[in-house]
Amino acid sequence: MLRSLDIRDVLIIDRLTLDLGAGLNVLTGETGAGKSILLDALGFVLGWRGRAELVRAGAAQGEVTAVFDLPAGHAAHAVLAEAGIEAEDELILRRVNTADGRKTAFVNDRRVSGEVLRALSEGLVELHGQHDDRGLLNPRGHRALLDSFAGLDLSASRRAWAAARVARAALAEAEAALAAARAEEDFLRHAVAELDKLNPEPGEEAALDMRRRAMQGAERIRADVARALQMLSEDGAEAALRDATRWLEGAADRAEGALEAPLAAIGRALIELSEAQAGVEACLAGLDVNPGDLEAVEERLFAIRALARKHGVLPDDLGGFAAGLRTRLQALDNGEAGIGALQRAVAEAEAAWTAEAARLTAARVEAAARLDRAMAAELAPLKMERAVFATAVTRGEAGPEGADEVTFTVATNPGAPSGPLNKIASGGELSRFLLALKVCLTGQAEGLTMIFDEIDRGVGGATADAVGRRLKLLSDTAQVLVVTHSPQVAALGAHHWRVEKRVVDGQTLSTVLPLSAAERVEEIARMLSGDTVSDAAREAARALLG
Repeated sequence: MLRSLDIRDVLIIDRLTLDLGAGLNVLTGETGAGKSILLDALGFVLGWRGRAELVRAGAAQGEVTAVFDLPAGHAAHAVLAEAGIEAEDELILRRVNTADGRKTAFVNDRRVSGEVLRALSEGLVELHGQHDDRGLLNPRGHRALLDSFAGLDLSASRRAWAAARVARAALAEAEAALAAARAEEDFLRHAVAELDKLNPEPGEEAALDMRRRAMQGAERIRADVARALQMLSEDGAEAALRDATRWLEGAADRAEGALEAPLAAIGRALIELSEAQAGVEACLAGLDVNPGDLEAVEERLFAIRALARKHGVLPDDLGGFAAGLRTRLQALDNGEAGIGALQRAVAEAEAAWTAEAARLTAARVEAAARLDRAMAAELAPLKMERAVFATAVTRGEAGPEGADEVTFTVATNPGAPSGPLNKIASGGELSRFLLALKVCLTGQAEGLTMIFDEIDRGVGGATADAVGRRLKLLSDTAQVLVVTHSPQVAALGAHHWRVEKRVVDGQTLSTVLPLSAAERVEEIARMLSGDTVSDAAREAARALLG
């Protein structure tokens, strides 16, 4: 509920504080007194689009502050939480407009953007009037209004739509993957066959490279080892030592023991030479490389390296790479079966959403009929018994809340063509249509302030009284603020203010005055009779006030 509105230096208002109450609040005054300025100021502090310049001439800045009571569970709490602002029982909105056009907004003394103000305003204030493009006249909101009237629970439809969307996304992803796999099927099959045929193992490339180097080294040293073996054999050193032994043994008897030690040393040398010869022979046997073996090693080594370069992986990673290709090939081979399962899942999810959408359509059609009957009952006292209001439920774009499009249509006279509410009704008729619709659609509206801007324009007498009584009915569950020229409406207000213009030091200013019981009589009498207030008008005013 809007508790107070404080305005400083806005248009022709210098300083004004308006303390509002629960129930029906009425604002009256002569045409041009500045009633619309109050709504401009309220729209400004709520972040609504409005006049570009609001600062009073000669002032450095204009400022508007609105204070709202905020009950527990109000939708504004969620907006405050998202903005990181601690919620309290009192919500204070303040917005400043400097003379150079800069605008600054605050919520509970925390600076915020205009978007935050507008988000808060959605649950705080509703404005209704002949140019009401934010509420009942906006066809985009008609389905939500009908759903609220019907008390529909949309959660099952939203879940079904989300499930169908997930299923469709999974199918699309699988189909894309399958199409990509099919595009590279020839490559996959050739690459897997090539890798399977070679069957490289981790570490094999390094082992083959080491073996190849050893075999290549053997070719280079084998000739030297063979020549060394020849020098150690019976045709070389061994033969020379044995000849030396024979010559020395023949001379030993005459050398009186001087050759015994040399002969012993030569014996030992022959033994060592035999061992050396055996070792060299063994080495030579190991160096005996078959050219075909070297060629086979080199061929496999080069094949592994070439395949690694071809696929852009390390030689030791070829095995894992091959496993990945096999997996993709298996997915391709099993793809049709997987696609079929996903297609069935999509069909089931879409069938579930279709069932929910059909349920919502049936509920909306039934609620539309009830709303049409309720509107007919409301229009009769408003002297529009010949008008026909109809809620059109037609096929619309599918979405999480069904596939219906809802439009409020009217025909002002029997046999006349019907059309959208904002296209067919004239100014006075439109005001009464909006009021009747609001009465039918409004249930409990705790914490909501509804503003009706001259919604009673063009009506009088019993019709104006019917308008006022419906506004009074709305004020039983929500705060209602009405700008009116109708004495019948003004007389039903729980709180009454008069908007006046005055000239101070050559400057025109607007102000708002709360009216006492006696002042209300005078104001309503003025509304009844005009500039000259007669005793008869005062009596009529007292009668209206009851």
